[in-house]
Amino acid sequence: MGQQPNDLTPEAGPWHRWGYALRQYRKACGMSQQALARKALIDRSHLGRFERAERPVPRPAAVILDQVLGAVGALIRGWDEAARVATQDGSALTSSAKTEPHGANSRGHGAIDLGPLVGGGIRQAVLLGDAMDLVVVPARIQGRIRFVPVPRRVVLATGLTGLATTAFPATTATACTELAVMTSPFEHFAQLRRLMIQTENLIGARHVLPALQQQLILLAERRRNARGTDAIQLLALETRYEELAGWCAQDVGDERAAHGHTAKALDASHITGDADLIAYVLARKAQLAVDTGNSADALGLATAARRTARPGSRLEVIAVLHAAHAHAVLGEGKESRKAYDTALALLTRADSDGVWGSWLDTAYVNTARARSLAALGEYEQAAAGFDNAIALLPPTYRRDRGVYLARAARAHAGTGNMSLAARIGAQAVGIAAETGSARIFDQLDRLDQALAPAANEDGVAEFRASLDRIILQPA
Repeated sequence: MGQQPNDLTPEAGPWHRWGYALRQYRKACGMSQQALARKALIDRSHLGRFERAERPVPRPAAVILDQVLGAVGALIRGWDEAARVATQDGSALTSSAKTEPHGANSRGHGAIDLGPLVGGGIRQAVLLGDAMDLVVVPARIQGRIRFVPVPRRVVLATGLTGLATTAFPATTATACTELAVMTSPFEHFAQLRRLMIQTENLIGARHVLPALQQQLILLAERRRNARGTDAIQLLALETRYEELAGWCAQDVGDERAAHGHTAKALDASHITGDADLIAYVLARKAQLAVDTGNSADALGLATAARRTARPGSRLEVIAVLHAAHAHAVLGEGKESRKAYDTALALLTRADSDGVWGSWLDTAYVNTARARSLAALGEYEQAAAGFDNAIALLPPTYRRDRGVYLARAARAHAGTGNMSLAARIGAQAVGIAAETGSARIFDQLDRLDQALAPAANEDGVAEFRASLDRIILQPA
């Protein structure tokens, strides 16, 4: 009798070993492939081929499988090791996978040479599209809202079409070339970046990121073909594209891609030698670190950003603000308050050249302070701060309004006013549905947990029902 697909032999490759581990975890949980596929929102046929190492395994799929099977990171670490070993020894999947048009080594549709300065998150997104046409969407997993990779057709079948579509048109390479000829390449890409920033806040990063990623590829190609001052200018702009891609990836719930893009931005900023650009990206890395649960790292990054920033610049204020919030998340209230006072003092004498942090004003600092007050459990002051921020926010800042509403609702819940929290939260649900913002969903998840004990109070049941209608509910 021949070897079964998951019987390991000394010659087994890294992906066979990963597939074997997946199968063992599944069996230990007493789950069939069909049952696991339903819970993980992964196609049943894909799951079987993952176990037999016959299909590329997207890392987000490994993450959700690890969560569903309770592997506490073992499958994720195994995936990372398999990817490392496969890269080192050139091993691929089984022979049947090599002949597929979307196999790991194919040069079929979507297999693009992205160049050394294009983030790994872009390549991963391209390969994910080839392998499974995945989109990252909010789903209720073990009672909490988590962003997970799901086949697009599954999302469309649920009626949540807004989470599976792209509304911002992707400019083709030909159109890009024509526009670049009409102006300078730098000015073309700079104008397009400004447009995407405005559009992202209005309709959400989910609808902008695909076009942004495509333009980043085109920009990198243009930069590699440039020389002298043009190359330096385009690299600086590419750095800011990478940082924006990291911001957008975070907003769609793809933290790994967010870290990847931001790391690429930091690498490129050092190549430019522009101290302002380096300080800007270091501050963004500090923000990303605290948002993803690494507050101690955020303090170090914020300190480095302030050390790099020009004294008296707005970049210095930005660095201090990120340090202030990191202190708050770590429970260091005294240090956080002192940092906010420092930020306000620096802001009064900061330069106003309009290049960096033009949006910084006293109202912005006070809104950031409100978020930190909520982290410290000072909900009354936090709620007042968010209420003021919402009143001052321009209508075009649609996604930010949703974030502020959700944070305000959570703060009001902290004060014990559950009915008001539910009413404000319901407004945030509508914007979350429009934009698909993970920043909003994260706050709504926290609000949902806070309101759970008050299910009978006015508006609470309605809020929770409206939230359930815009997230996937695995079987």
